[in-house]
Amino acid sequence: MEEEAGVLKEGFLVKRGHVVRNWKVRWFVLLQDKLLYYKIEGGKKEPSPKGRILLDGCTITCPCLEYENRPLLIKLKTKTNTDYFLECCSREERDSWALDITGAIHAGHPVQVQELHRMKNSFKLLENISLHNIVERMYDSSTGIKLTRNLDQGNRYKETFTGSALVDWLISNSFAVSRFEAVTLASMLMDENFIRPVGVRSTEATRSSDPSEKFLDDSTALYMFAESSKKNTSSKEEVHFNISELSGTIVKQGFLVKQGHKRKNWKVRKFVLRADPAFLHYYDPTKEDNKPVGGFSLRGCLVSALEDNGVPAGVKGNVQGNLFKIITKNDIHYYIQASSKAERVQWIEAIKPLT
Repeated sequence: MEEEAGVLKEGFLVKRGHVVRNWKVRWFVLLQDKLLYYKIEGGKKEPSPKGRILLDGCTITCPCLEYENRPLLIKLKTKTNTDYFLECCSREERDSWALDITGAIHAGHPVQVQELHRMKNSFKLLENISLHNIVERMYDSSTGIKLTRNLDQGNRYKETFTGSALVDWLISNSFAVSRFEAVTLASMLMDENFIRPVGVRSTEATRSSDPSEKFLDDSTALYMFAESSKKNTSSKEEVHFNISELSGTIVKQGFLVKQGHKRKNWKVRKFVLRADPAFLHYYDPTKEDNKPVGGFSLRGCLVSALEDNGVPAGVKGNVQGNLFKIITKNDIHYYIQASSKAERVQWIEAIKPLT
């Protein structure tokens, strides 16, 4: 087996197909010199890899902004110019995978690895600042960022702001001390798909390989709220989830395998746990609309680990283990599989206080 040479990291990632450009969840295993990926059948990893990415001579782009609706992408370009797009479930996961993959690519160059860790540890801006909080403040009708009409290459854009206006606003609201910090913060807002470039100049800049040049502190570069462009969709598109359900603070998120209610098949879903109000929602990570496909209130729920010896009642199919069960107040049973015992414990401990 290829895996025996020391696993550096493993977990679910969403991968873009090579031939058909669809998105599929795969189980990735990072080794010293390659990244293997496996299909998950039922709830179980297949024994042999579906494919491998050789890391020697690979270049990594993170954040990668090539897909507007997928802000958490890593792009790998192999020595033979094959592009791989891999999506993570959160910014922290993305940065952790990117760091470990970069470490494996440069394993023969220890100085570069040290430099990488130094860079990662030198920027602590996010620790005490919530991007959601900044965006809420930006939307505020009296103290938020002023939205104006702007022309760019003959196109008229409504409700936009310039790069330099956002930098000024971030500094005057004490979210950043210097213009450099404000540009870094604005780039993060763009990475996370809170704001997006409009017009030629700002869109061109996102293709820069230097992270500090992706957002322009410039009065001719235009940006807008990423949501603004989508607010015109018809009300039939509304999901049957109350806005307040999705307004709670995100406590934990990650990929887990869930048993379907009707067909009893196992699918990888992205789970998002929120508090105040306490809800657990799950999303189909292969879809781009970022709307939950299911979810429930945690009030009055029971959550417990299931024994790993034998298949518990209610569970169908070929499963790996590390199962837990949530029973809702209305007696609906959810069977969920974590990828390790430790991950199962973490999820149960995060859910329990919210029930």
